[in-house]
Amino acid sequence: MTSGFGNSLVQHYYRLCDSDRTHLKSIRTDASCVTWEGQQCQGKDAIIEQRSMLPFQKAQHSIPSPDHQPDNCIISVVVGQLRAEDDPVSGFHHMFVPRNVPNVWVHTNQRRP
Repeated sequence: MTSGFGNSLVQHYYRLCDSDRTHLKSIRTDASCVTWEGQQCQGKDAIIEQRSMLPFQKAQHSIPSPDHQPDNCIISVVVGQLRAEDDPVSGFHHMFVPRNVPNVWVHTNQRRP
């Protein structure tokens, strides 16, 4: 059950990333924390601001098989490929923690080196 639900959450997240990053605010809380290339930020507004400053606007993620571990939340580890703008495809890895906060699943912690 966790694997299928975790896969749905991961696919939803990357659809938002690839289409319009401002929609990522819907899966964040003010307590959400993101580490991106060593830079940490906390809160949905700060995270969206950080995402808007990425050096590319268009992205396409390919996620073959994410792994998930349940623990009062879902710990998701993703290894995949990213094409940003017209750059060559590159590999990436990503870890985040979706958590159910009163009937809504949000990403509370995220790390992408």
